[in-house]
Amino acid sequence: MTTITPVDTLHGDALAKAADQAVRAIPPAWPLTATVAVNPFLGQANETFDQTAALLARIGGVRLALPRRHFTDKIATGDMTDEDILAALQTNAADPSIDLAAIKAALSKEASPIQALPTVADIAAKATDQDWPGVISDRIETFAAGFFDQGQALWAASRRNGLYAAWRAFATHDLTPEILGLKGFGIHVSDTPETPHAAIERAAVSLGLGAEPGTYFHQLLLTLGGWAQYARHIQFKAEIDGGVDTTALELLAIRLVFEEALYLQHKTDIEAEWRKVRTAHVASVVANRDIQIDSLLQSAAEHAAQRKLAAALAAPSTATVADQRPILQAAFCIDVRSEVFRRSLESMDPSIRTIGFAGFFGLGASHHGFASDVAEHRLPVLLKPSVFTCSAVDDDHRADQKARFGARAIRAWGRFKLAAVSSFAFVEAMGPVYAGKLLRDGLRFTKGMKLDKAKPRFVQNLDLETKAAMAERVLKAMSLTEGFGRFVLICGHGANVVNNPYASALHCGACGGHAGDVNARLLADLINDRAVREALTAKGITIPDDTIFLAGLHDTTTDAVTLFEDDLDSNIASKDLAQLRKWLADAGRLTRAERARHLPRATGDNLHARSRDWSETRPEFGLAGCRAFIAAPRARTAGKSLEGQAFLHDYVWQKDEDFKILELILTAPVVVASWISLQYFGSAVAPSLFGAGNKLLHNVVGGIGVVEGNGGNLRAGLPWQSVHDGEKLVHEPLRLTVALEAPKEAITDILQRHPQVSALFDNGWLALITIDDQGQLAWRYRNGGTWEKMDGGENDAPSQRLAS
Repeated sequence: MTTITPVDTLHGDALAKAADQAVRAIPPAWPLTATVAVNPFLGQANETFDQTAALLARIGGVRLALPRRHFTDKIATGDMTDEDILAALQTNAADPSIDLAAIKAALSKEASPIQALPTVADIAAKATDQDWPGVISDRIETFAAGFFDQGQALWAASRRNGLYAAWRAFATHDLTPEILGLKGFGIHVSDTPETPHAAIERAAVSLGLGAEPGTYFHQLLLTLGGWAQYARHIQFKAEIDGGVDTTALELLAIRLVFEEALYLQHKTDIEAEWRKVRTAHVASVVANRDIQIDSLLQSAAEHAAQRKLAAALAAPSTATVADQRPILQAAFCIDVRSEVFRRSLESMDPSIRTIGFAGFFGLGASHHGFASDVAEHRLPVLLKPSVFTCSAVDDDHRADQKARFGARAIRAWGRFKLAAVSSFAFVEAMGPVYAGKLLRDGLRFTKGMKLDKAKPRFVQNLDLETKAAMAERVLKAMSLTEGFGRFVLICGHGANVVNNPYASALHCGACGGHAGDVNARLLADLINDRAVREALTAKGITIPDDTIFLAGLHDTTTDAVTLFEDDLDSNIASKDLAQLRKWLADAGRLTRAERARHLPRATGDNLHARSRDWSETRPEFGLAGCRAFIAAPRARTAGKSLEGQAFLHDYVWQKDEDFKILELILTAPVVVASWISLQYFGSAVAPSLFGAGNKLLHNVVGGIGVVEGNGGNLRAGLPWQSVHDGEKLVHEPLRLTVALEAPKEAITDILQRHPQVSALFDNGWLALITIDDQGQLAWRYRNGGTWEKMDGGENDAPSQRLAS
C-alpha cells in the first residue's frame, strides 16, 4: 500500500472542525415509527436561501425551484402578476441588471442544466467504466441496514464499539469491492486507523485536501441519502439529552475510506480532473444569474400567495356568533387539516367556537401505552419530556399480563414465519390459512387506527400546585382564561390508514409522530379535577362548575371524531352527548366533501373506504398546500375559507403579559411549522435529494425507513404521492408566510433574543407580516429587524396601543 504522511495537529483540528460542520449541514431523519417533518435545510438556516441554492447546485446537482414553465403558467392564469415580480425585486437583493424585462425574457426558456461536482468515485467510474458510486451505495446500504436495524432483521450487525469499528470488521471480509475491481480493498480497510477522526485525517492527506476540504465532506454525506440523515438524527437526539454522538461522523469516515481506496488505485488516470474538483470545492459559494432569477420568481409566487391571503382576511366573514355563553368550545391542533374541520364545525351552530393550539396541548409526555414498555415521546422533537404517563391498568394486572403474553406470542410467531429454516415450510403448510386475511384486506375490512381504551394517567405523583401550574400555563397559552362554554372539547388528531410505512407522518407532528389522543385525554382530565379548578380560581381563572372538559380525537383521513366520554367521572346527559355527536358528524361530512375535491378518485362518501384500502397510495394529502401560519384572535379568520392551507393559532396579544406567549409561539409552533413547510418544499422542488421517491417501489428497511426498489440509499422526506396527484403538484412549494397580530416592536425584541429564529426570516426561509387591529396585513419584516408598510394595511393600532 502507498505510504501516507500523517497530518499535523493544526491541520487535524481544521479537518475535525470541517467534518463536524459537514455533519451538521445534514438534516436529521426520524424513523418510521415516529416520523416527523424535518426542515431539510436545517443545517443551512444561517445561510441565505440563494446561497443554499448555489451550494446544492454545486454538491447535489439540483435546483431549488420548479421549472420556469410553472411560473409562466401562473402568469398566464393571472395567479401571478407583474406587480408580484416587482415586489419580489424590491424585497430581494439581486444583480442590479435583473429587472422585470430580464425576468420576462428568462421565462421564455428553461434555466441551464445543473451538474454536481464529481466525487472521486464519479471520476473513477468515468475512467474505468465501472459504476463505483453504485457499488459504494450498495455496500454501505448492506452494512447500514443491519447496523441500524430496529428489529426487522433476524440477524442484525454487531454494534459493539460503534459504527466505524463495526464497518471495519464487516468490510475486511466483504469481497464484493475486490471482485468488482477495487483491488486489495480488504487490506486497505484493515490498514486504516482505528478511530474515525484519524481515518478522516488520513484520507484527507491521501486525497490532497490539506486542511480545507471546502464543500467536499458535505457532498459525500449527501451521496449517502437517508443513511446520513438517520445517523444525524441519532446525534440530534443525543445532544437534546445532553449527550454526544459520532455516528454521522463515522459514516463520513467510511465514505472517505472508499474515496481514498479508489483514488490510490486510479490516481494516474484521475489526478488531473480531481485537482480541478478540489479547487472548485474551496471556492466561495455564489448564486449565479439563473439561481437569482429562480429565487426572484419564487419570491414573486409567494407575494401572489400573500395577496390572496390578504384578500381572504379582508373578505366579510360568514360566521355568526351568538352573544350568549357558547355551548361548545373545541380546541384543535394548529395543523392545516384542522382549518377545514373548524370552519365546518362552527357553521353548525352560532353557539360553537373553536380554538387553535399546538396538538400536544402543552403536555410534553413520555407515554407507555397499555401493556407496552416502549416510551412514546408525545411532544415536539425539539423538546424534552416534562411528564411521564401510562395507560391505566386494572388493579389485578390480569389484563396487562394477558396483553403482554399475547404480544410475545405474536412476536415469536413472526420470527418463526421469517426464519431461514422454517419460512419455506411455513409458506407451504400455512399459506392457504391466510386466504381469509387477504380477502378481508382486499374488501377493505382491515381495522384502522388502534386506540387505547384505558385512560392515560400521570406516573409521577404530581402535587396540586404542580398540576394547577400546568393547567394555568396551558389555558393562558390558549387564550382561554374566561368565557368558558358548557362543554370544552380538547381534540387531538391522528390518521386512520393501513399498509402505509408513512402512517406516523400523517399523525400529529406536535406529538412526535403519534396521535394526539393521549395528550388530549390527559389535559381534559387535569382540568376536570375539582381541586385543580379551585387552585385555578385562586390564580384568577374561574371555570364554571357545569363546564365539562371532554377529550376527542379527529381522524384526519375520515374526518370522524372519537369522543372519550368514558374518561369522565360523571356522565354527560344523553341528549347533550347526542347533540355533540351530531354536530361533529355533520361537520365531518362537510369537511369530507371539501377535501374529496382534491383527492384522486375520491368522493365525500368513499373516504372511509379509502382509509382501509391497503392499495391506496393517497389516503389523504396530509399537510400538502400549507403556506401560512396565522396567530391572531379567531375572529380574524372565522367564517373565511383558507382552503386548508393555514396553521391557525389562537392568540390575543392584549392578554399576553410581557409577551411570553408570543415568544413561545415564535420559538416553538412557528419553528415546527417551518419544518413542515420546508419539508414539503424540499420534497417538491428537489425530490431526488429530499424526497422519498415512489411509494409503489418502497421496501421497508430495518424498521426505520424505506429504499426505492431492492436496495440503495435510504430515502428520507415525503413520498412523491404526498405532493403530487399523478397529474400535477398538489403542494405548490412556497415558503411559509407567518402572520402575527402583535406589536411589531414586541416581535423585533423577541427575534433579537432568539437569533436562530431571527435567521429564518433574515435569510429568506420564512416571511413575517403583522396583522393590524382591522385584520389586515400591515407590516412586512425586512432583514435586520426593520419593517416596511404594506399596501392595504390601514392601521398599526397594536404598535400605537403599545406605545400608549
